[in-house]
Amino acid sequence: MQHFFYYKTSKIFYTDIGKGSCVVMLHGFGEDASIWNKQKEFLQNNYRIIIPSLPGTGNSELLKSDESSINDFALCIYELINSITSLQNSKIVLIGHSMGGYITLAFAKLFPEKLSAFGLMHSTAFADNDDKIEARKRGIEMIKEYGSHSFLKNTIPNLFANNFKKENNKIVDALIEDGKNFSVESLCQYYNAMMNRKSTVDVLQNSKIPVLFIMGTEDVAAPLKDVLQQCHLPNQSHICILKNVGHMGMFEATEEFNNCLNNFLREIN
Repeated sequence: MQHFFYYKTSKIFYTDIGKGSCVVMLHGFGEDASIWNKQKEFLQNNYRIIIPSLPGTGNSELLKSDESSINDFALCIYELINSITSLQNSKIVLIGHSMGGYITLAFAKLFPEKLSAFGLMHSTAFADNDDKIEARKRGIEMIKEYGSHSFLKNTIPNLFANNFKKENNKIVDALIEDGKNFSVESLCQYYNAMMNRKSTVDVLQNSKIPVLFIMGTEDVAAPLKDVLQQCHLPNQSHICILKNVGHMGMFEATEEFNNCLNNFLREIN
């Protein structure tokens, strides 16, 4: 069921379904809440699943330009949880994909007392290096010049492993089609937020709660070698490596992805 709340002056929408301990799932850049559809269906009989549309995605309104850091998005998720009476005194599991993982780490740093565990799906605690920052700057220029849909049409296929793209072009095309719903302003806001974020390696180093890492061997956006460098940092790590999978494990290896997530949730509850 769709609900909404206000974060400052922005109206933010989210889905709230199922019963049990609460799992909040955050989508990434150029994606919407629908990327979690298969996970929602798989988990909702045993868990309460909350999936927000991040500000600027779907029907959720954009944040003001001076309120658009990764920390601002984390604060938005905190306000979402506090807007639900039954969760105000409860802990949640926070799961983030890609940019959603950056927000998850920022949330874990700001509000560790609200988490019983968290997960990084194809994501990293490292800040952007110089090359990545320059690439994001070029990306912002391209978004402004050619539009959001044209930009996503060129970048989304790169998120998938080659074999999956060849055999499942309809899934890739559907994600590209969804890209028509993004404004130039929202994509630029996300890129600036990611580009300006700080390293959150310390969050992993100081974590006393379980952390799930899901990564793909063919992921070019969150390379396996980078994510593997972080897995030993938390006190308790759960690691799933998806073979022949790129950046979109929830589509590319749905059953294995779901089992990794479900096993993690069962172990921590």
